[in-house]
Amino acid sequence: MSNSLNVMAVVGSLQEKSVTRVAVRHVADGLEAAGCTVDWLDLAEANLPMVNTDTTFSADHYAPLNKRVEAADVFVLGTPDYHGSVSGAMKNFLDHFWKEFTGKLFAPMVASHEKGLTVHDQMRTIARQCYAWSLPYAVSFMEKEDVAEGKIVSEKFRNRLEMMIADVQVYGTLLATQRRADLAGTDPSFLAQLRK
Repeated sequence: MSNSLNVMAVVGSLQEKSVTRVAVRHVADGLEAAGCTVDWLDLAEANLPMVNTDTTFSADHYAPLNKRVEAADVFVLGTPDYHGSVSGAMKNFLDHFWKEFTGKLFAPMVASHEKGLTVHDQMRTIARQCYAWSLPYAVSFMEKEDVAEGKIVSEKFRNRLEMMIADVQVYGTLLATQRRADLAGTDPSFLAQLRK
C-alpha cells in the first residue's frame, strides 16, 4: 500500500546527541522497511538560513529544498519542547513553506519532560494554517525514560512509534491518493488553488 508514499523526516534539534534524532530515525527506518521512500532532513546539518520574505524565495538554497518538500506526501516532524514551543530550527523550516504542505499529512513528535502538549497544539495550528492534516494524537517522549544512549529503551514508547509508523502509511497513502485526484479534478476542493 505504501510503496509510492514519499515521507520527509525532519529533525528539528541541533544537539549533537539529540534524542529527537534517535526517535525520528526509528520512525524513518520503520517507514523505509515498510516500502516508503524517506527523505531525511536533519536541520543540524542543513544549516538553513532564517526566513526573510524579501530574499528567501530567490535564494540559492530555496529551490532545491522546495523541490524536496513538494515531492513529500507526509512530514514526520521531530522537535524538542523549548519553552512550550517548537524549536527555532523547526519553526524556521516550516516558515519556508505554505502551499507545499497543503493536503499533506503532518506526523509530529516532541521530546519533552512535560508531555509537549502545547508544542503539539502549535504543530496542529501550523498544519491548519497551511491546509495540511495532522495525526489526531500526540507522540511525546522523554530523555532517559524513553530514549537513552542512542536507542529507544521504553517498550511502551516503541509500541507508540509502531502505531505511528502504521498510521503514517495508512492515512498518508489515503491523503496522497485523494490529493492527486483533487489536483487532477475540477471539483471545488480546498486544493483548487494549487491546480495548474
